[in-house]
Amino acid sequence: MNLVRKIYCRAFQKAFHIAIPFLPYRKPKIAGSVKELPEIIMRHKCTHVLIITDAGIARLRLTRRLEKALKEAGIPYTMYDKTVANPTTVNVQEALDLYHENGCDVIIGFGGGSSMDCAKAVGARAVKPKQSLAQMKGILKVYKKLPLLIAVPTTAGTGSETTLAAVITDADTRYKYAINDFPLIPRYAVLDPKVTLSLPPFITATTGMDALTHAVEAYIGNSTTIDTRKDALKAVKLIFENIYTVHDQGDNIHARRNMLHASFYAGCAFTKSYVGYVHAVAHSLGGEYNIPHGLANAVLLPMVLREYGSCIDKKLHNLAVSAGVADKSIPDHEAAELFIQAIEEMKEKFGIGNTVKEIQETDIPKLAHYADKEANPLYPVPKLMDASELEKFYYMLIPAENNSEIAC
Repeated sequence: MNLVRKIYCRAFQKAFHIAIPFLPYRKPKIAGSVKELPEIIMRHKCTHVLIITDAGIARLRLTRRLEKALKEAGIPYTMYDKTVANPTTVNVQEALDLYHENGCDVIIGFGGGSSMDCAKAVGARAVKPKQSLAQMKGILKVYKKLPLLIAVPTTAGTGSETTLAAVITDADTRYKYAINDFPLIPRYAVLDPKVTLSLPPFITATTGMDALTHAVEAYIGNSTTIDTRKDALKAVKLIFENIYTVHDQGDNIHARRNMLHASFYAGCAFTKSYVGYVHAVAHSLGGEYNIPHGLANAVLLPMVLREYGSCIDKKLHNLAVSAGVADKSIPDHEAAELFIQAIEEMKEKFGIGNTVKEIQETDIPKLAHYADKEANPLYPVPKLMDASELEKFYYMLIPAENNSEIAC
């Protein structure tokens, strides 16, 4: 990256870092079970619930405990279960229509990041009926208090239950954009391990490594605070202590609960301190090839950490100590290497490779441009890279057999 652009990026990031204490960040209140929700809803004097979820969750009947609790408390509810993997403007409009038709005044996003993003967008449209979602894209364009918004994550990874962002796809153009504002942070996050029990081992692993990536990128960036560093270290400790257990023993309630809390802490950390090039590259792969986000992050994390080099050794040492893979007394560079090796061993254990079979070499300049545009100047990364420098990560992902075909 040229010097002028570097100066601009660092100045932009510094301004955001200085502003953090003055911005209305908040953490959602935590509930430990969906059975607590009727009391919370009645306390807020709400009368009709809109549950936003997806077809997979509905098919598995993961909402049945919530539905039972609402019925027993005499609280009427309406279900929207058509949310797709990348929620669209059509999803939001359909759910919003149900919200108005049934006189709803509380929204529960029940599922992965997509359901929670859809719920946030419905809340934004409910309080700003004259504005389209496209008009709200960007930063600080909602600014109105949303109806009571509750998030029930069914994976321990996305951290959407803590964030101020909703990512929506235009149903006509397929253009994906983010809406970012503080009212989108849910009022309550329900960290109920029972709703995660049906997750298969591989998704459990990749979503857990998604949370790990959130914590690591937040911690090694240049916009940390005392609180975000504490949250990131807590998350890393909990993930290393529990991710193997939840992968091998999916019915372990204690480990499932710990992973949900790890995801929550990681989400709190990156909401304030942002992420980095792992996410930027992963997002471009997801947009182009529909690669699951947690999987893309897991593949890329050790590669990007190695590329940052010695400038993050001290921070990786602290993470390694929290993870239990290194001692405080060893040199920083040794601890950093042990931490990266532990992530690589985690990938191997979970059957996560180092390549992306869908990637096309001809797409790489475009993908690198997308990653550059997303990350710079916003992400306070330890080492700045432009599109040409980011291309190396995509080339690393090309399977060997594809390279052989190219050579022929």
